[in-house]
Amino acid sequence: MTENKDPVILWFRKDLRLADNRALAAAMDHGGPVIPVYIRDEDPHLDGALGGAQEWWLLHSLTALSKALEAIGSKLILRQGASETLLKSLLKDTGATAVFWNRRYDAHGMDFDSKLKKTLREDGFQVESFAGHLLHEPSKLKTKSGGPYRVYTPFWRAFEGGDEPNEPIAAPKKLVSPSHWPQSDTLKNWHLLPTKPDWAKQFKEVWTPGEAGAADNLETFIDDSLKGYEEGRDFPAKPATSMLSPHLAMGEISPAQVWHATRGLSSHIASHDLSRFRKEIVWREFCYHLLFHFPELDKKNWNDSFDAFEWKTDSAKFKAWTKGMTGYPIVDAGMRQLWQHGVMHNRVRMITASFLIKHLLIDWRQGEKWFRDTLVDADPASNPANWQWVAGSGADASPFFRIFNPILQGEKFDPEGEYVKTFVPELSKLDKKFIHKPFNAPKEVLQKAGIELGKSYPKPLVDHNEARQRALAAYSDIKKGE
Repeated sequence: MTENKDPVILWFRKDLRLADNRALAAAMDHGGPVIPVYIRDEDPHLDGALGGAQEWWLLHSLTALSKALEAIGSKLILRQGASETLLKSLLKDTGATAVFWNRRYDAHGMDFDSKLKKTLREDGFQVESFAGHLLHEPSKLKTKSGGPYRVYTPFWRAFEGGDEPNEPIAAPKKLVSPSHWPQSDTLKNWHLLPTKPDWAKQFKEVWTPGEAGAADNLETFIDDSLKGYEEGRDFPAKPATSMLSPHLAMGEISPAQVWHATRGLSSHIASHDLSRFRKEIVWREFCYHLLFHFPELDKKNWNDSFDAFEWKTDSAKFKAWTKGMTGYPIVDAGMRQLWQHGVMHNRVRMITASFLIKHLLIDWRQGEKWFRDTLVDADPASNPANWQWVAGSGADASPFFRIFNPILQGEKFDPEGEYVKTFVPELSKLDKKFIHKPFNAPKEVLQKAGIELGKSYPKPLVDHNEARQRALAAYSDIKKGE
């Protein structure tokens, strides 16, 4: 089916969905054929350069998007290389006169998009960009003094007191196709899947990438887990979280869709549960607000007094942390869950991050980089903002001297040891009294459970009390220099 109007290119990035996609809606309103394109950019700082876990996700997400487009009479064109060069080539080859895309909010991406928009417009093309990755535009939400928010609570109040987010747009039932399609790469040739070893082989047990998987997770969460969310979200053995973060990170669902799905639920969902979940959505917004106003969030301390902090370099201990071999079961369970499933429970993320930063005194940037490569929900704003929050160097951060005790955290939030036993199976026969402190268990208890510390399960990398004192002393040193 061909219209008289010239084609338009719809450039997908981290917005891999058909519903509530403003750029897609605008492309359709243009009236002519729509050519959907995804470019895996060679620039390591643009969306194409994902961590290993998200590359696995990308392959399955693009497969799902391609099938969804085919179901409405369209197809997805895949290209790999320099975005500007490839877009100009596509414009020339297809006769398209316009390019539509949805905005990104990292400094490099925004700068790239701004320059590209200017270049293409100077060449006579129509170029339009749209919101949708966030509920707010970071440039517009400001304090009374006109600056950015640095503390979450007033940010939440300002957000809550503002206009309700836009109603989501329904997915199209039909897309007009061009008279001929440009050539496309194949996903197979992008080699996105790990092979030697295939460390992602268990991901599919947990995740269904794509827009349909996102919608299913949202529905399941609202039906089964939103009630009791405020308390349940802290217990890693419970299926009490939304599991939406990777879908949001890749744009398979919009935050507006999530927000509006929770409207009208007050008759059977307690207000504190609903508010707690919405605050988590808005925390993501706050992280992007910080990134927008502090573009080097992943590289520099928000609080520059931490620039004087003397981090330790210890590759052996860092490797033990990444492998889940620290000798502290709740930490090890989290790190192994990350390796096996590409995700980690939020409470345990804080515990594992605190352990790396404060028990081992290893720079938070090393941990952030590891998470960025291994998380399916790795996010350019949430990742560094949350790591800096734990480190005490970020905006509205937890103070550095608040040091999580991994034993007490485990006993409080995994009292039966279910989470630990799931991901640290060598401890599965250990009595729950010692599940979070096997190093304190009597020899006969360890023998009965088939555990030999230092062989079948590691001894602690550090003593908690000694590590705590060392961390407080290091923090004291930078406080003296202020």
